[in-house]
Amino acid sequence: MTWNEFLQFSIYTGCGIVLGFLIQKLLMPVLHKMADRSKWAGDDLIISSISKWVTSWFVALGIFLGWRRVQMDEKYHHWLENGLLIFYIFSVTWILATVFAGLTSIKPKGSDKVPASSSIVGNIIKVIVYCIGLLVILQSLGIQITPILTALGVGGLAVALALQDTLSNLFAGIQLIATKKINPGDYIRLESGPEGFVEDVSWRYTSLRVGVNSIFIVPNSKLAGLIVSNFDYPGRDFIMDVSVSVDYNSNLDNVEKITIEVIKQMQDEVEECVSNFEPFVRFQQFGESSIDLKAYIKIRDYVSQAVVKHKFIKELKERFDKEGINIPFPVRTVYINKE
Repeated sequence: MTWNEFLQFSIYTGCGIVLGFLIQKLLMPVLHKMADRSKWAGDDLIISSISKWVTSWFVALGIFLGWRRVQMDEKYHHWLENGLLIFYIFSVTWILATVFAGLTSIKPKGSDKVPASSSIVGNIIKVIVYCIGLLVILQSLGIQITPILTALGVGGLAVALALQDTLSNLFAGIQLIATKKINPGDYIRLESGPEGFVEDVSWRYTSLRVGVNSIFIVPNSKLAGLIVSNFDYPGRDFIMDVSVSVDYNSNLDNVEKITIEVIKQMQDEVEECVSNFEPFVRFQQFGESSIDLKAYIKIRDYVSQAVVKHKFIKELKERFDKEGINIPFPVRTVYINKE
C-alpha cells in the first residue's frame, strides 16, 4: 500500500465514521422525537432498530470505498464486496426480524393493556425472517439454494419424527395463541387447581404466575387438553357478588337502599370498581336466623375481588351500625327432653 493509497483509504474511512456519527447524533434524535409524537407505537421500534446499525453502515461503506482505492488482486476486492453484501443483508434481516417480532408484543401508547401476544409468536417470526435472509445471502453469493431446500425437506421429516413431543407442544402453543382464548396477562384457573396470571406461551410450555414468587409450568400439549377458566375472556370486567345477612326486624327496602348507596360511593372512591355500572341487590332466602341477600358489584378484573370485598364489608358494616340495622348471630333453639 502506497502513501497515496493509504491517505485515500483513511479519508474515505474517516468520512464514513464522521457521517455515521453525525447521522446517529443529529438525525436519529429528530426521528425519535417525531416517533414519540405519533400515536402508533411501532414507529418507535422501527427507529430504535435502525439506529443500532446506522453508524456501522456508513463506517463499512467508507472502509469499502477506501479499500477500492488500494491496488491489489481483484479477487480480494471481490471478497470485500461479498463481505459488505453479507453485512448489509444480515443487518437488514436483523432489523426486519426485530420489528416484525416486536410488533406482536408492543402495547398502544398511553395504554396499560397487556399486549395479547407471546414469545412463541415472536420467535416463529424471527426464525422465518432469518431463514429468508440466509437464503438471500446464499443466492447473492451465487450458491444454488434449490438443492438446499430439497435436502431440508427430506431432513425435516426425520427431524419431525425425532422431535414429536417438542413439535406437539409447539403446535399446541400456536393453537392456544391463534384461538385467542388464552393470552399473556390473562388470569386463568386450571381444572387441576392452580390459578394465576399467564406470563408467557413459549415453544414448549406456558408459564403461570401463581401467588407472588411462584411460577407454574404447564406443557402446551397438556394445557390444550385441560378445562381452563379464563376470567379475562372475553373482557376483564367482572361482576362479583357479596353475601350479606340482616335480621328479621329489618326494613328490607331500607337495607336495599343503603347497600346500593354504599356501592355507589365505592364506585367513586375505589379505582378497582367500574363506575358506569348500576349496582343491584337480590334477596336470596329466609335463613335460620336472618334474611340473606347478595350485593352485585362490577370490578375491573377478577383479581380485584379481595380489595373490593374488604372495602365493601367495612363500609357496609359502618353504615348498618349508623342506621341501626343488625347483622344477626346464628341462633339455634335446643329442646331438651327431660324424660
